[in-house]
Amino acid sequence: MRAALASVVLLAGCSTAVAGSPVAGDGSDKDLIAGYFAAFDAAAARGSEAQQEFLRRTQHPDFTDRICELPGVTITVQPTMSTLRPDTKWAPEGANHPRGDVYVVAVSLTVVKDGQVLGDQIGSERIVVLDGTVYGFMPCLRQM
Repeated sequence: MRAALASVVLLAGCSTAVAGSPVAGDGSDKDLIAGYFAAFDAAAARGSEAQQEFLRRTQHPDFTDRICELPGVTITVQPTMSTLRPDTKWAPEGANHPRGDVYVVAVSLTVVKDGQVLGDQIGSERIVVLDGTVYGFMPCLRQM
């Protein structure tokens, strides 16, 4: 029965391997990105509408036409920050490389609706640091 309720989160640029080298340097982008994920989960703790607003607000400015609705669900994300790497060649499907510094990180996602876990997924997520702000790409849900 649980399988009938399962949803899968489709991440822009999801892949099985995280290529590249770990992020070095002063760690400022790493700290910004960790803060983004903390804010992502804080929005989820406030509910579906709050998270939807967070995702709209943090959608990369070049991709605001790619907004998906999250019908009553929240998504929590646990990044494995030790896997954070630059991803200079990635571009969303059918688009050019986004402005800013693109990073990829391995994440574990949990989708919840009405207090019930609908599904878990491990994958890769791209985030972009542009002018000192972290942007993401709205996840879309697909019913199975």
